[in-house]
Amino acid sequence: MGVFEGKYINDSVEEFPQEWFDGAQLSDYADPALNYFGVKSRQSLSVWREKGWIYGPDPRGWFQWYCRYYMGRRLPQTDAIQIKRWRAFARHAGQIRANCDPGDIFCRPRQRQGLLQWAHDALI
Repeated sequence: MGVFEGKYINDSVEEFPQEWFDGAQLSDYADPALNYFGVKSRQSLSVWREKGWIYGPDPRGWFQWYCRYYMGRRLPQTDAIQIKRWRAFARHAGQIRANCDPGDIFCRPRQRQGLLQWAHDALI
């Protein structure tokens, strides 16, 4: 399933197992067509910095944090913040359930793409 417009964490892919990226649609530039729902889904790192959305040592955001967490890194303060952010993102699933017919996976594609990128079920 395509996410992050193909950008993922291009500058730090080497620190993770190669098989994690087997079959991933990677790109040197952001391309919304690579996303599962075909919609724009990301902002540049400079915007993230500007808005204060970078927490701890993971400048590529939640996905980079999760990959490092999965591999065993523990930073209690950063972990608590990121887990709280992940839980809060679940509100988008509630909005989809409230506003979309069951089975209509293309209702609210931007929210669904966001859920997918935050490791929630986007096909609810």
